[in-house]
Amino acid sequence: QGMRWHLMREIEERGAEAVVDDAIAEALDGAEAIYLSLDIDVLDPGMAPGTGTPEPGGMLTREVLRAVRRIVGSVELAAMDIVEVSPPYDHAEVTAMAAHRAALECISALAVKKRGGHPVRFEDAAGARPAEAGAAPVSV
Repeated sequence: QGMRWHLMREIEERGAEAVVDDAIAEALDGAEAIYLSLDIDVLDPGMAPGTGTPEPGGMLTREVLRAVRRIVGSVELAAMDIVEVSPPYDHAEVTAMAAHRAALECISALAVKKRGGHPVRFEDAAGARPAEAGAAPVSV
């Protein structure tokens, strides 16, 4: 099987959402589930300096997080990994924070999908939602 990739130039010209939609369609062609591998060096080095292969002109963290949510919400996910995070190259730990957030977005999207697209609302032991107890609701 061949592997298709999309260049940053295509994302700049067509927009990240259109390219992500194409990537989803390509990944699902003949597949029941996908394995999502996020190579952190897709992010611009200003967003993720802690990688072995920094690529100036890369994506913004918010674009990648949106893509992760969109992919996980659209497909049957077999597994996910995040690669190329190298903490010794990033003393401020922003790369690790971006990787952690991507993993959290994946887990959150799975939870929302499991609830039929409805946000997860946390309840206290009595079954009351935080807003009912006078606090702001927390949703994932």
